[in-house]
Amino acid sequence: MPAANNTPENESLPQGVTHDRRSGEDRRDLQTEDTGFARRRGPGRRLSDFVKAAEEGEMTPEQFLFLVAIDAFKKTNSVAYPSWTDVLEVVRLLGYRKTMPSEIEFRNAEDWREQPHTESGVRPQRWHERFTPGELGQKHNNDAA
Repeated sequence: MPAANNTPENESLPQGVTHDRRSGEDRRDLQTEDTGFARRRGPGRRLSDFVKAAEEGEMTPEQFLFLVAIDAFKKTNSVAYPSWTDVLEVVRLLGYRKTMPSEIEFRNAEDWREQPHTESGVRPQRWHERFTPGELGQKHNNDAA
């Protein structure tokens, strides 16, 4: 039986591996789309006061309200890890609307805006008719008027 030829040209990568780390190419050197979300720090790159305060346990009222809302969603729906759609639902129910142009650009998504008083659009039609005003601890559209 002939000896196996183990030269690099004949070696195959293990199943599921698409990049051999031994090639010398550093993943950090690969060009990626700059989305404006990068948080890697280095010389001259600091965290914003918004992020730094939260990491140190000093949340703004906005951050704390969001945390409480997500926690309430998780408890109410018996979900440990909400999906991104769930998170967007909570954000819209908190009253956030897309009224300003984005400060970041994506090649694969179009920016858009909506009116400030646009309905959240996350509840089925006539959803508010299913509950009494205090049953879920939520405001009704009629109460706000």
